[in-house]
Amino acid sequence: MIEILQSLRLTLLNTGYANLNSSWDFENVISPFTRMYYITKGSAKVYHNNQVFTLKPGYMYLIPSYCYAKYSCDNYHEQFYISFLQEVNNGVSIYSLKDFNYEIEADENDKMYFERLLALNSNREIINSDPKTYDNKPTLQDFIKQNEVLSTKDFLETQGLLTILFSKFVTSYKLQNNIQIADYGMQKILNYINKNLHLPITVVELATICNYSSDHFSKLFKELYGSGPSKYIQEKRIERSQLLLLTTNDSLNEIAEKVGLNNISYFSRLFKKYTGKTPAFFRKEQVNI
Repeated sequence: MIEILQSLRLTLLNTGYANLNSSWDFENVISPFTRMYYITKGSAKVYHNNQVFTLKPGYMYLIPSYCYAKYSCDNYHEQFYISFLQEVNNGVSIYSLKDFNYEIEADENDKMYFERLLALNSNREIINSDPKTYDNKPTLQDFIKQNEVLSTKDFLETQGLLTILFSKFVTSYKLQNNIQIADYGMQKILNYINKNLHLPITVVELATICNYSSDHFSKLFKELYGSGPSKYIQEKRIERSQLLLLTTNDSLNEIAEKVGLNNISYFSRLFKKYTGKTPAFFRKEQVNI
């Protein structure tokens, strides 16, 4: 495992300090990069990985790449922010190898690290906080190219600061064996599933992406993740629907469509199978907590 972690590459996209108000309100955000926040004033909320995080001063937050997220601010908050790409070996995500905390209390040095990173990369701020304005391939490529103009000293210090901050969120190994996930090229499959849950996804389609037969693909997938690809997709659809039930006012039909389950009866049966509750009861129960 240490050899895999030694290949970890972090690529800075942007960093800055933002004063944000109620216009910081975005949903259906699925980005190919990681976000990290250090909150200094006020309060806001971030929803991802089927959890709700209330952003508060003195804490740092991590939003992994390729996960569905929603952001909202009722009044006002201020934050240092960092966005960066991460991978180990051949495009594999470290989120497939390790578990992470997504909220941690900052220590006395963390604010200094954010400030220093911003000082080294003072031209990397996001002008418009709407993800649609910067979460696109041309803009991301422009951000990546800005790393090339850093001096060797500044580049190495930037990498060190990113690594220190990112390391604070790591908790434990996710995989308990020595399976080399990079050998199977499965990370792009997980990313593909997360980005396309609203569409029909078949095992044949996924196997074709990896240039595997369906049987071979299914066997490798189950070996890596503990369940077959079809069941995994079902679980991810239900996880996404739980988050939508909690964070939006969308109707059950609209939510079913957003997670690729256009038949409302089937959606309700599947939801109850995994959660023990109907979608309507789950939403009502959460509202009354």
